[in-house]
Amino acid sequence: MRPLMACLLATLTVLAAWTTVVGLGTLQGWWRRPLAPRGDAAAFARAADRMVEAESRGNIAVALIEDGQVSHERFASVGAPVGRDTLFQVASLSKWVTALGVMTLVDSGRVDLDAPVETYLKRWRLPASEFDNRQVTIRRLLSHTAGLTDGLGYGGFAPGQPVQPLAESLSKAADASPGRDGVVKVGVQPGSEWRYSGGGYALLQLMIEDVTGEPFAAYMKRAVLKPLGMDSSSFEPPGTQAARLAESFDEAGRSSPLRHFSATSAAGLHTSVADLAKLIQAHRPGPGGGAIGRGVLSPAALTEMRRPHGRQYGAEIWGLGVMLYAPNNSGSYIIGHDGDNEPTINTSARLDPDSGDGIVVLESGTPLLATRLAGEWVFWRTGHVDTLTVLMEARQTLTLLVAGWVAILAMGLIAGWRLWRRRLTTPARPA
Repeated sequence: MRPLMACLLATLTVLAAWTTVVGLGTLQGWWRRPLAPRGDAAAFARAADRMVEAESRGNIAVALIEDGQVSHERFASVGAPVGRDTLFQVASLSKWVTALGVMTLVDSGRVDLDAPVETYLKRWRLPASEFDNRQVTIRRLLSHTAGLTDGLGYGGFAPGQPVQPLAESLSKAADASPGRDGVVKVGVQPGSEWRYSGGGYALLQLMIEDVTGEPFAAYMKRAVLKPLGMDSSSFEPPGTQAARLAESFDEAGRSSPLRHFSATSAAGLHTSVADLAKLIQAHRPGPGGGAIGRGVLSPAALTEMRRPHGRQYGAEIWGLGVMLYAPNNSGSYIIGHDGDNEPTINTSARLDPDSGDGIVVLESGTPLLATRLAGEWVFWRTGHVDTLTVLMEARQTLTLLVAGWVAILAMGLIAGWRLWRRRLTTPARPA
């Protein structure tokens, strides 16, 4: 039996080795190649242009940023032309800007990051649960670690359809994404795990309104967007700027109307690549000695936002309002946010806060093109695989794993069968 046991042990060892190699290879990018030689920004810009030309089926606006300055732009559309000042609805990328608004209240001492959110609410309360709702703090809401299990995802309301009041949507969102019950409640122990929650950002929107006494969009315009120079951006529909709004396309390249939201904090920002470049630039000293944060936030607040607060699968993936995409090789992370919503809206922004380098991609009509291009920038810039790239390629990785497992098990079974037959046919040695 010893040869058979040795065969079994060898098979298990090879299975473990294969799993380790595929896992580490995927995370470390062992078999990936960057779009361009590392450090060659001009070559990356050309490669990004080729990717846009080959894949875009709707419209797209791209800005590359080096040392805080826009170094390259690319625009394309199958419909009306788009440019640096064209407004796009940016889906969940809105949450990054909303987090800045929350942090202005923290910086001014009007809100405590570690206070229960209900300390500041006047119009709504979390439903009773088996957990202590007082542990749902501002910090945990910003980092998706507050124990909320809504998983929202807002689909929005069609033009002409009444938009549900915000407090009512917290109790039961009428525009919840498919498969979500739309109820904002505490379903796991706050602070115990990371769970994405659009409802948490709707709750922060309500908190901002109750603390400031202003409509959310008005406060964000006054306290964040205008001071950063993001003059074209708004959490309200474009209105008088409707002529600058990018046409939205579905996956087939057909024009499709944009939707409106109760939780504009989570999905309703309209902005441009030019304005988002200003957001990225605000993380570095400005021309003529402009302060980091541009007076909107203190440098300490910006640093706190990119400090790890949320973990998944053992990896640090979330700060306060920003995703941590990959190490930046300077002791920090590439940060930013993505957005993905119907009808095939996809937006991405990435920033290396230590160098001032970044990328902004706003598009519709091509599933996940913005996220894939931004992920390519992260790998080209750092040599590390972007977290969202890993998740998007999870099915491909699993297929590779399973194929290897099947082959290894098949070889192990064949080897074991041959050893067993040899044992049966080998004459026993005389005693």
